[in-house]
Amino acid sequence: MSTTKKIAGAVLAAALGVTTLSACGGGDAKDKTAGTSDAPKSKTVTLVSHDSFNVTEAVLKEFEQQSGYTVKVLKSGDAGAALNQEILTKGSPRGDVFFGVDNTLLSRALDNGIFTPYEAKGLADVKPEYVLDKEHRVTPIDSGDICVNYDKAYFADKKIAPPQTLDDLTKPEYKNLLVVENAATSSPGLGFMLASVGKYGEEGWKDYWSKLKANGVEVVDGWEQAYNERFSGSAGGKKAKGDRPLVVSYASSPPVEVLYGEPQPAEAPTGVATGTCFRQIEFAGLLKGAKNEEGGKALVDFLISKKFQEDMPLQMFVNPVAKDAALPELFTKHGVVVEKPENVTPETIAKNREQWVKAWTALVVK
Repeated sequence: MSTTKKIAGAVLAAALGVTTLSACGGGDAKDKTAGTSDAPKSKTVTLVSHDSFNVTEAVLKEFEQQSGYTVKVLKSGDAGAALNQEILTKGSPRGDVFFGVDNTLLSRALDNGIFTPYEAKGLADVKPEYVLDKEHRVTPIDSGDICVNYDKAYFADKKIAPPQTLDDLTKPEYKNLLVVENAATSSPGLGFMLASVGKYGEEGWKDYWSKLKANGVEVVDGWEQAYNERFSGSAGGKKAKGDRPLVVSYASSPPVEVLYGEPQPAEAPTGVATGTCFRQIEFAGLLKGAKNEEGGKALVDFLISKKFQEDMPLQMFVNPVAKDAALPELFTKHGVVVEKPENVTPETIAKNREQWVKAWTALVVK
């Protein structure tokens, strides 16, 4: 997910700050090398990430035991802020591997030369459509779809079919129902704007947003406010008496509502408009100047291993990129498959992102 790219549940569940995951399982574990002056530095490998990286204790411990490395995770705010810090420290990085740059920021990272090329072991098992850098400066780790979610109960009560496409959202029956995040301040907000660019092209996306504005779209700063305060379908939104039954969130949000529901519902209370989606792909790369390059390579290999890939969905609420990684039942039962998400190439995003966001702000916010 990338101002936190990480999918709704990760925003709820992830720990913040600097965390060593030698024995994590979602909790704060102490660095096994802390206070041990004779611990060889080469046996600690540091992963720099946004705040939402997470992995279960047993999975990480198995990697540490097999590799001989202790993993330290340095969490650095949202993905954009974390990337900015690595660009500023280029050549003298804070860690060995960076995780969390996605396809909306990829060209910026590559153009700044912060990564050392490395073709990860197991890359042949990754779906080829996710391998966007042929020089292997970054390795795809996960994907997630930014989509409009809807409150099932609202539409059932009103006897209105929920929207399914971007075009639907401009129709009069959905007037004053949609809340979106600011494209200038939010990853899902940016992703949804890019969905409109992918769908309508350079010539048509602004006209689309003019129609959305005329149809009463509400804009808020970020996902937390949109989903947990304004959206009527989420647990948080219900408590906050949110009155917008349509929200920009993630395709994985319905499984999250089931997992954290109290009591846990038999069916997700929210649905996904699969014709409104933009796919984010998230990458990891070996940082140029890494103190532990060999450990960094082993860590990148681990991130695309079947063990990590199958652990990842319930830890960060994203989809694996490995061909043979199975999704958990929570995803297969309550999630959706987005067959044809909208897409914009990283190069096109890099070339136009700033001017698109300025145009969007002038059109929709001001």
